[in-house]
Amino acid sequence: MQRLAPPHRRLAIGLAGLAGFVDGVGFLAAGGYFVSFMSGNTTRLAVDLATAPRTALLPAALLLGFAAGVFCGAVVALRSGAWQARNVLVLVTALLAVGAAAQFAGRTPVVLGSLVLAMGALNNCFQREGESSFGLTYMTGALVRFGQGLAYRLCGREAPGFAALLLLWAALGGGAILGASAYAKFASASVTLAATLALAALVAAVLAGPDPRDQA
Repeated sequence: MQRLAPPHRRLAIGLAGLAGFVDGVGFLAAGGYFVSFMSGNTTRLAVDLATAPRTALLPAALLLGFAAGVFCGAVVALRSGAWQARNVLVLVTALLAVGAAAQFAGRTPVVLGSLVLAMGALNNCFQREGESSFGLTYMTGALVRFGQGLAYRLCGREAPGFAALLLLWAALGGGAILGASAYAKFASASVTLAATLALAALVAAVLAGPDPRDQA
C-alpha cells in the first residue's frame, strides 16, 4: 500500500470502509453470513456441513459468488491499465445498484448475490502483475503485516508503511459499524446507501487520476 500515490492511498482506505459497510449490511441480511469475508464463510460452511448440511447451501453460494466477482473484476482490471480502480468501481457501483433495486423489491437472494459479486470485484482495484496488491475486503493479511512491521520497528529495522495497514483495518471496522446501523434503521434503503457510497468512491477514483505505477 505504501507504493500508492497519496490520492490512491486515501482511496484505498475509503474502499475498505465501503467494504465494511457492505459486509455489515450483508451480514445482517444473510442471517450471520458474510459477503466479503470468505474465511468466515468457509468456517461456516464446514460447521454447517458437519452439523446441519441443509444450511450449507448459502455459504457455498456466497463463496462461489465471491470467486465469480473476483474473476469479473480481474478481467476489467486487466483491460483497464492505469484506470483499473475507476473501471472496477464502475462495475462495483452497478452491482450495488442492482442490489438496491432488488432490496426494494424484496428479492433477498438477488441482494446477496449482488453484494457478494461486488465485494469480490472490489479487490481488483489495485491489481499488480495479475495479483491484488492488498485486500480491501479482508484484513487478516493486513493485521499480520502490521504486527510484523511493528516487530521490525521495535528491533530497529525499517518497516515503511506498516501503520497504514492499521488504517485499512480501522476503516473496514468503522464501515461495518455504519453498515449495521444503516440496516437496523433503514433496512430497505441500506443497499441504496452502499451504492451511493460506491458512486462517491468512483468520483474520487476519477479525481485521483490514473495509477502512476501503471504509466510508462
